[in-house]
Amino acid sequence: MYLLGLDIGSSSVKASLLDAESSKCLATDFFPKKEMQITAHEIGWAEQDPEMWWNNLKQAIKSVMQTANVDKEMVKAIGISYQMHGLVCVDKDLKPVRSSIIWCDSRAVEIGDKAFVSIGKDKCLSHLLNSPGNFTASKLAWVKENEPEIFAKIHKIMLPGDFIAMQLTGESCTTVSGLSEGIFWDFKNNSVSEDVLNAYGLSADVLPRIVDTFSNQGQVLPEIAKELGFSSSAVVSYRAGDQPNNALSLNVLKPGEVATTAGTSGVVYGVSDEVKFDPYSRVNSFAHVNHTKENNRLGILLCINGTGIMNSWLNHNVAKGLSYAEMNEKAMEIPVGSDGITILPFGNGAERVLNNREIGAQISNLNLNRHTDAHIYRAAQEGIAFSFYYGMEVMKEIGVQPNVIRAGHANMFLSPLFRETLATVSGATIELYDTDGSLGAARGAGFGAGIYSSLEEAFAGLEKISTIKPDESLREEMLKAYDRWNKELQKNI
Repeated sequence: MYLLGLDIGSSSVKASLLDAESSKCLATDFFPKKEMQITAHEIGWAEQDPEMWWNNLKQAIKSVMQTANVDKEMVKAIGISYQMHGLVCVDKDLKPVRSSIIWCDSRAVEIGDKAFVSIGKDKCLSHLLNSPGNFTASKLAWVKENEPEIFAKIHKIMLPGDFIAMQLTGESCTTVSGLSEGIFWDFKNNSVSEDVLNAYGLSADVLPRIVDTFSNQGQVLPEIAKELGFSSSAVVSYRAGDQPNNALSLNVLKPGEVATTAGTSGVVYGVSDEVKFDPYSRVNSFAHVNHTKENNRLGILLCINGTGIMNSWLNHNVAKGLSYAEMNEKAMEIPVGSDGITILPFGNGAERVLNNREIGAQISNLNLNRHTDAHIYRAAQEGIAFSFYYGMEVMKEIGVQPNVIRAGHANMFLSPLFRETLATVSGATIELYDTDGSLGAARGAGFGAGIYSSLEEAFAGLEKISTIKPDESLREEMLKAYDRWNKELQKNI
């Protein structure tokens, strides 16, 4: 039997086909080959057309099915990972009434801040585990306030993954995990939040029906199955936001386990069994994929906007003509601490972990007679690793103690310097795995459809590539470099 995993990103969408028995990926592809368009009508806005996701996804699925060349009747289950916090609004014909306001759009910050005050800080944090902030509920309130004619057409609202599932099955539904990431879920009352609905003047009727994260969430429409090249007996049986799904992909399901990503932005995602929150809202708590009423499983999410984008900026603007591997080689020639250079990588918007301050990327202590481009390459990677460690220290305050960090062998984790710096400064062991979001979604679908009897069975074939332990001989010097970095940071916050 075969499992189809879909990953709906903001740059591209990806599909992978997994052999359920051997746990091998038979084919994978993504579209478009250039980054998808993000429209910004005003500064701080970010929108995408949901139909663009769907059209590119259809190309990816068709490509995968043609490449794999398997019995289409044996494709049994579909799992969906998606960019979190986006707002998709559809009418009674289940057609979008406007472009999706996606995760990096910041227009609803003020609306969320007002709701935080009107509902009350203590109630928000104890019931929602977060400020309403700039999340999906606040985005919908912005539409209600600023686009009343469009708001009047809305039949249902959904997250990007809910929209893709609806395109496949014709059914609109969502999960508790999804509602929690939109700040619609009351953890104390185990229900949709009446406080949020009342604060924004919304009706619960606008929300899709709730299904379990791992369950039969709808059978694929016959005409869609025919178009895409697989059986109409296939069911959508799993969906989750990209960060909970990334944790699932790395088999991070138990309290104390931690998953990380370090692409354009970076995320540390730890699992807790306690309903806790950060009183300063520097990190966010959402229902994890295996959260239930009986067994709390919360994902504590730390997001750092300025991580890999710092390295990318250097590659395009300073290291012109050098590959990332060549940048890494030059950086490795420089000693720990980069001979005093400090780089703060926060140049990709306001940082929640810094109390929503936008301090920009900064280079400090540059000596024009001493330092070279290699010093800058190393200082950037150290600065990115130090920003992760800074956030991990915040997570410790609410009970997440990262001793083992799991990550996919991709993006910044391809750099030996970055992963060795992060392991050494944090004191945590890093485990790298051969997986991605689409493969995690496929495995989740296998469990949701009952093809796997447990999540342990679903991830039995997960392949560990390498283990990176802290270098104790360098830790003292690394912590000194971190202290210098942190002092520069404190000057700006």
